[in-house]
Amino acid sequence: MNTFFTTYQYIPFDKIAETDYEPAMMKGIEEEDKEIAAIVENPASPTFENTVEALEQTGKLLSKVTEVFFNLLSAETTDFLDELAQKMSPILTEHSNNITLNEGLFRRIKAVYDDHASDDFKRLNAEQKQLLVKSYEGFVRNGANLPADKKEQLRKISAELGVLSLQFSQNKLKDTNDFTLHISDDADLEGLPESAIDLARLTAKEKGLEGFVFTLQAPSYSPFLTYSARRNLRQQMYMAYNTMCTHPNANNNMEIVRKIVNLRREMAQLLGFNTYADYALAHRMAEKPENVYHLLNSLIEAYMPMAQAEVKEVEELYYQQNNIDPSTLTTSDERRFMPWDFAYYSNKLKESKFNINSEMLRPYFELSKVKKGVFDLATRLYGITFTKNTDVPVYHPDVEVYDVIDKDGSYLALFYCDFHPRASKKSGAWMTAFKEQWIEKDGINSRPQVSIVMNLSKPTDTKPALLTLGEVETFLHEFGHSLHGMFANTTYKSLSGTNVYWDFVELPSQFMENFSIEKDFLNTFATHYETGEPIPQELIDRITASRNFNVAYACMRQVSFGLLDMAFYTLTDAFTTDLFEFERHAWQKAKVLPEVEGTCMTVQFSHIMAGGYSAGYYSYKWAEVLDADAFSLFKQRGIFDQPTAQSFRDNILSKGGTEHPMTLYKRFRGQEPTIEALLQRNGITAPKKP
Repeated sequence: MNTFFTTYQYIPFDKIAETDYEPAMMKGIEEEDKEIAAIVENPASPTFENTVEALEQTGKLLSKVTEVFFNLLSAETTDFLDELAQKMSPILTEHSNNITLNEGLFRRIKAVYDDHASDDFKRLNAEQKQLLVKSYEGFVRNGANLPADKKEQLRKISAELGVLSLQFSQNKLKDTNDFTLHISDDADLEGLPESAIDLARLTAKEKGLEGFVFTLQAPSYSPFLTYSARRNLRQQMYMAYNTMCTHPNANNNMEIVRKIVNLRREMAQLLGFNTYADYALAHRMAEKPENVYHLLNSLIEAYMPMAQAEVKEVEELYYQQNNIDPSTLTTSDERRFMPWDFAYYSNKLKESKFNINSEMLRPYFELSKVKKGVFDLATRLYGITFTKNTDVPVYHPDVEVYDVIDKDGSYLALFYCDFHPRASKKSGAWMTAFKEQWIEKDGINSRPQVSIVMNLSKPTDTKPALLTLGEVETFLHEFGHSLHGMFANTTYKSLSGTNVYWDFVELPSQFMENFSIEKDFLNTFATHYETGEPIPQELIDRITASRNFNVAYACMRQVSFGLLDMAFYTLTDAFTTDLFEFERHAWQKAKVLPEVEGTCMTVQFSHIMAGGYSAGYYSYKWAEVLDADAFSLFKQRGIFDQPTAQSFRDNILSKGGTEHPMTLYKRFRGQEPTIEALLQRNGITAPKKP
């Protein structure tokens, strides 16, 4: 158990064996049980310090172990870890339930919470009061006020949800890895850029095959759909991706989805809520489903006409270039414009309008230079610096570690970067922490260990890792999350860093994406990987001009996901309908591309089924309103304006969940956010004249 953390507190991955996790977790459970018992059995009257603060200090060993274990389960899993997760998930859920449903512990917390007139309560500062409220409401929302029979029912639901969510993710990863498109005829590579071909050649080589292998991992799948001139192969890739976890095999997630949705509804109703969305939104900025629908419907009203026009223009190009008269087509004609045509012809349209595509930009976005550009941006805004640390053990050779030093020379954070896809890693990109920040009783500020995990383009045998502009945005997005973790400066771990309302957590990440097309930022790092020539100004101008290309389509795509999410979690009765039909109906208002029989997103929609975004996917658009409004202040004062950046750090990035997010935002911005800045940024409305 002592192998988990060294004197310097970094994780000795080189010393941890897979067989260490189970005994370490069991030891952690045993220790926390004793710590909880000591609180409950304390003969002294309940106070904030001996009850609420004491509870906050429990479970440190278990947290250390599980934070490592579950992070690796996403970033570097094995069959052994997958099986162990299935075994330990119900045990950990039961342990958690034993705490939140502990009647003696809840009585003590409730006594502190109810005694607003006591001297003990009056001495509490704002952060302590926030911890007290969060602790009390956390117990209530986990069933502390329920009668014994319903508590037992809630235990069973929680345990089953834990197992199902885990199985959902494991099935998706397996189905992603199970498909490959093996091409041996060079003619079938028509249209594909050299970078995609190089990666496919490398993938084939890694699999011991001749020719070229394309996979469903993003750096392979996305370029194929965008550039392949072989329509039949684009269709094959599209259908493989969009039918994942629907096939009659062990990776099918159809029934798992049904169980997850129904169990969450049952849990919410047990706790006195009408729907799971009502339960989830009670602790989010949106507060209730009506406010989410108001946002989504407002976006549909503002963006749908433009989205339909954007898709129509792409569709017309498809028919024109293929000499097809659409008026002659039947609904079953295979020549009809389909979703696997959209990215390909959209890219052609973008090239014709702006003379730009993602491959054109790759030579200027070599990963090491992008890293330097992103790190230097943080230095310019906040004064922090990054120094590579090769002495810290890592869980995979691809992982890099950096010491982050604050502008006053003090140690800020340890920062792990994991950039490239592999079979053992989940798809997508995310930020996490191997250790969060808190302040010890003796005043020592225990600094965080933050990690970003992505699936960016890999280096090949002939070229370094060259990124698309979209991948640069992804890097900036996750880096924004990491800054939220690095700058954390709160007393309590449970209020630290990204432990904020779920529809506030995306503000720091989406805020950083704004820099991706700012010429003053691009000019700091974007040079050709071979010649060293800076990115031409006219190319930057084309990037800027094309920033809103198909922006309304992209908005409607995100809104459709939000509608789907809300449709599941506003159900008041059991979900028994056909999943395919339910999905089609749920997001119909925002769909602008044809539906394809047999496809289903829900069964691979990890955000809302196995992540933290159930009844919360709208958060991306909610935060987009915030980030556009926040960045507009930088645009007014200068995108590198240090006083504005310091205010953003002081009022947003360092505060965690110590205050209500709207309070924090208004303190930074001086006003509540409006949708106007987003509409102006996207070209939906004209900027107001000064």
